[in-house]
Amino acid sequence: MCAEPLQRNLARPLGFDRMLQSGALLGFTARVREDYEDGQINAIMMIKISGKSTTQVITNLRRLPELRRVHTTSGKWDLVAEIRVATLAEFDRTLREVRQIDNIHDSETSMLFTSV
Repeated sequence: MCAEPLQRNLARPLGFDRMLQSGALLGFTARVREDYEDGQINAIMMIKISGKSTTQVITNLRRLPELRRVHTTSGKWDLVAEIRVATLAEFDRTLREVRQIDNIHDSETSMLFTSV
């Protein structure tokens, strides 16, 4: 749907219709929370790398579209990956694919339920 008709349809219930018509309000934007996607499975995977192969592991992880972001970190884990998939079968497959990458020594994954 185009932005203008959508704005006109939303303007009246929100009380913006007069302001849009007069030109006082040029438009408005609705932002959806980043974690709001119906039916999506979100998780965080912590990854420990063996040896000095961080660059190689990151290159391989970036090939997986289910990994939205990969972060380097300090502490017990070397990397943190953000996972987003549509089904549990995709989630299971993604975990297996990550764990098969050479030089990944250990991993721990937590599913995300609610952002607070």
